[in-house]
Amino acid sequence: MKTLLVHYTPRNEMSNTKRMVDAFRSQIKNSEVEELNLSRDNPDFFLEDNLAAYIQRNYLGKDLTQDQKKSIAKMDRMTEQIRSADVVVVAYPMYNFSMPALVKAWFDSVMLKGKTWDTKDGTYVGLMQGKKALVLVASGGFYGKEPMTSREHALSLGKIEFQFMGYSDVRGILAEGMGAGEEHKMSSLEKSINQVQKIAQEWYANTKPA
Repeated sequence: MKTLLVHYTPRNEMSNTKRMVDAFRSQIKNSEVEELNLSRDNPDFFLEDNLAAYIQRNYLGKDLTQDQKKSIAKMDRMTEQIRSADVVVVAYPMYNFSMPALVKAWFDSVMLKGKTWDTKDGTYVGLMQGKKALVLVASGGFYGKEPMTSREHALSLGKIEFQFMGYSDVRGILAEGMGAGEEHKMSSLEKSINQVQKIAQEWYANTKPA
């Protein structure tokens, strides 16, 4: 069994998101763990060269030159990371109602046609069945009531991306109110950490040593 921890926590020890990642990590049992720190190992954005290479290879089925292969090498490497994992945890703070740009770039990197999803008979098909995914997000405000509910695009988008790729079990936790004062912050964070630990305990309950 393999677990992939993907996180964007540039505030390091000051990050509330990191505290949730650490809580999950503490409950992992009998699993190889691979970690991807997006604030240090930056995913590539789709630009002219790599987008053209991706379309030529994955949509048109054409061979690539060495330069074209090099232009999407990091995307291929990150895609193989996620394909090899049975459990994927992605953690990041909410930035301006959505996910940070580097996190979106990571999703764009690993959502490659023919690798994590494809089409069949005119419909989209996820290729990651049987795998589990957890999205962890910390936000400064609260999003349980309108008009804020409709402005939440961080956790919801992350879950949609995994569902599109066909993950069989997709969960999400939003630690809200991190900017609402220490009392609100600690109460919400403690609740979220408890939820994180319970999910991890559930997922690793029946795992056995390799």
